[in-house]
Amino acid sequence: MLSYIEGNLTEKNPTYAVIDCGGVGFLLFISVNTYTLLPELNKKCKLFTHLSIKSEATTPVGLALYGFATEEERGLFLNLISVSGVGSNTARLILSSLTSSEIISAIYNGEIYTFRKVKGIGEKTAQRIIIDLKDKVNKNANSKDFLQPQNNTLRNEALSALLMLGFNKNSAEKALDKVVKNQDINLSLEEVIKQALKLL
Repeated sequence: MLSYIEGNLTEKNPTYAVIDCGGVGFLLFISVNTYTLLPELNKKCKLFTHLSIKSEATTPVGLALYGFATEEERGLFLNLISVSGVGSNTARLILSSLTSSEIISAIYNGEIYTFRKVKGIGEKTAQRIIIDLKDKVNKNANSKDFLQPQNNTLRNEALSALLMLGFNKNSAEKALDKVVKNQDINLSLEEVIKQALKLL
């Protein structure tokens, strides 16, 4: 609905910013990372946006406008809120606690402990973030300092995910061998995990 807002920055703090656009002041909820990239007050400012419409939002009509300094951060936010159990405020907290490249790296490498350092993120939510977003982040990552680890095969990634879910290593390996042997080699990580789960 709204792609970005550009105007004069009239107010800012680590949780929100106000941009005057044609005489209308837009209040946007932001992350700490976006806050550090904001210009001085009364300077021109452009933030990419996401409009959240939810009944539990803190505003009377259930509207909340989120602002992001970069399109990459907005993309990560949208991916995060697509995960079951991760709402807009939790996603903003993750983006405030970790940089975009740290989030991408943690998802790609299956680093549960990185997400667990964020207040309110438990082990199951951290696992869901990694499993749900691993393929999406790999396809959409544009961060210059994001480096793919070498020799990390699809099977090894799927095995790591199954082990994190608490399955026995031998059983998981046998299930994965069957999936890889019987299925098309172009299966996504998510599809491999789902098919292996049916065999376990």
